[in-house]
Parts: sequence; C-alpha cells; structure tokens
Amino acid sequence: MQISSRLDQLHAEARANKWLQYFAIANRIGLALGFIPSGLVKIMGERFTALPIKHPMGAYLEALHHTGFYYTVIGIMQVAAGVLLLIPRTATLGAVIYFPIILNICILSIAIRFEGSLLSSPLMVLANLYLLCWDYHKLKFLLPFQHAAANRALASQVVRSSRFPARFFAGVAATVMLVVALAVFGFDIKPRVSLRDCRSQCDESNNPQACYDFCDCIYNSGQPLDQCLDAYNKAGVNTAKTP
Repeated sequence: MQISSRLDQLHAEARANKWLQYFAIANRIGLALGFIPSGLVKIMGERFTALPIKHPMGAYLEALHHTGFYYTVIGIMQVAAGVLLLIPRTATLGAVIYFPIILNICILSIAIRFEGSLLSSPLMVLANLYLLCWDYHKLKFLLPFQHAAANRALASQVVRSSRFPARFFAGVAATVMLVVALAVFGFDIKPRVSLRDCRSQCDESNNPQACYDFCDCIYNSGQPLDQCLDAYNKAGVNTAKTP
C-alpha cells in the first residue's frame, strides 16, 4: 500500500471518531485563548511582560516592544489566527497561520530556557500539529507524494500560448522600481548600520544638528527608535519656526 493511501485510511478512521473530533475542537479553543489575549496586548501597544530587561526573555520582549508597528503586526496575526481557529470554515487557515508563530515562541523558550513558556509552548506546538493533521485532507496536496493528484485537479491546457506577457513583466519591473524607490527615498532619516553611516546622511539633512543628535540617540544613548525619531521631528519643527 502506498504511503498516501495508508495516510488517507488512517486519517479517515481518525475523522470518524467523535472523541478525536471533540479533542480537535478543544485544541482549537485552547489555542485561540492562548493567542487572542496576548495579541490584543500587542495591538494596544502595551509591554507584554513585567520581566526585567536583564532577564534574557525580558530583554528580547523589551526590544520587540520597541520595533514599532512590527510589534503591532505580530499582535494582529495572533488575534487573526485565534479568531480563525474558532470559526469552523476557517479553522484550517487559522492553524496554518498559527503554526510558525508558536513554533518560533517554542524555539525561543527552549533556547533561553524560559520557564514561563517552557512547558506551554511545546504543548501548543503539538496541539497545532494535531489540528494540521486533522485537516490532512485539505493540506495533503502540499506533500511531495501528492503532486500527481494535485496536477490532475488542475484543468489541463491543451494549447499552450507563446505570447510574451509584456504588460505583466512591465508591471513586475514597475513594482520592483517602486519598492527600491521606497527603500532608498521613503524615509527622511534612517539609523543605518553604524554611527559613522548614520552621520553620513546628516550633511544632506535640512537640520544637520538634529540628524547628529538622532544618531547619538541611537548609538550612544541606546534609546528606542520611536523616541529618537520623535526628538528629531520635534527639532525639525522647532527649527522651521525659528525666524
């Protein structure tokens, strides 16, 4: 018997067991409760833990808290994954989104031996894996031994077109140029990768002294980016008002 056929049989037997179905529902609810509250904290911009910054996890979460909207996006994804898990039609999508987030948390917890999630995060990973296996019939076409079946599900195109999609590739080129332009010119000031590189942009700044202060704020004072940007913007405004 082929591996795929054996997996299909085992999966069908598992799906027919009501107790395993109840267990899947319990896992969905439990995982949702694990992410929604913590995600809301991040969306509201609050610090996630009271751990001191001298603690490895405290230092990590403190730095994460100062990453600006990246911190918020993590919270949005956590809440989205949790909510999707609670809705039967979207539970599979929720489990797929949930998995890389909780796996990262699990590896982090083991790497720094953080007892606060050293037990819960591996269990949440296992619960998430159970849900992915529970929806194996939806995900199996991602596995390498199901490519033939997946290709058969795609309508075959007898006549292939040789027409070059000029508009498509023009759009690709325009998108690449837009991304490059935003990366290069989208910010009036950036921390760069060193104090020297940071200061190199100050000569072209409208307020060189504010630019130097910004670099010192980042590299010498070690202040959060948002705080340094706020001081830089205020300095720019005050300078603009000076006759």
